Amino acid sequence: MEIKVEKNVKIKQEKEYNKALLNNDYKALVKKLKLSEEEAKKNTIKLYDSLEELANCKKCDNLYECKNKVKGHVFFPEKKESNLQFSYIPCRYQKEAIRLRELKKTNENILDRARIKDIKITKNRETVIKWIKKYYDEYNPYTTSNGLYLHGNLGTGKSFLMAALINEIKNKFGVNTEIIYFPELLRKLKDDLYLVGDKLDYLESVDILLLDDIGAEKVTEWGRDEILGTILQTRMNKGKPTFFTSNLTISELEKYLCITKEAEDELKAKRIIERIKFLTDDIELLGKDYRDKKEN
Repeated sequence: MEIKVEKNVKIKQEKEYNKALLNNDYKALVKKLKLSEEEAKKNTIKLYDSLEELANCKKCDNLYECKNKVKGHVFFPEKKESNLQFSYIPCRYQKEAIRLRELKKTNENILDRARIKDIKITKNRETVIKWIKKYYDEYNPYTTSNGLYLHGNLGTGKSFLMAALINEIKNKFGVNTEIIYFPELLRKLKDDLYLVGDKLDYLESVDILLLDDIGAEKVTEWGRDEILGTILQTRMNKGKPTFFTSNLTISELEKYLCITKEAEDELKAKRIIERIKFLTDDIELLGKDYRDKKEN
């Protein structure tokens, strides 16, 4: 009985292998891995699975569109010590997501400790520092005030400057504040839609909100209209101070938020921008990248 089963398995492997030989990608993979004919026959189905997932990766533009069995990973074959092994390895988007999460953890620790006294005063920061000082001196938790849309090139300390101001206000007045890395917010809500309602209620109502790095996210109608648009509209109605950091000017952000060139889509992007303008003053911060030097 066992001999018959083994024979049937070999016959099936032979058929799969002969069929696979008609596929140039399969032959190229077998050659690249330096597999013997016997090894290739035993692993034809797994090799095909790998090819399918690798093909998915070539067509994929972001983590949300992943069609592979394990999201953000590809079923990958490797030859190790003459043995063929298969494992799930992270794709380029997953690696970037991991890198950003680690960076976010580091940044969160830095931002939590940010204080105005720690701000490095430089010529290019004079305008924003004056704005911060004036805002802090005049802040009243019982009146409405404009936040700030602070934009400029990478690494100029935009997030630190805003966090320093917000932390000082929180400590002095005891108000509720939240600093949110906007791309990560969308990722978490996308992964768990049950969080959306409670999270939106909180972000719409918190006394002071910083949406950090807006414009770095993958733009979707859902993220733009249902999440960002809803938060901004409600905060605008409630008169809640809202801050933004971005690498994009407001004009550039409007173009970025416009997914298509259709009139309806342009109007939706324009509405987001109008809300941002209503909620904030606009300051540009340009300068050298301080991140590698750990300066603020």
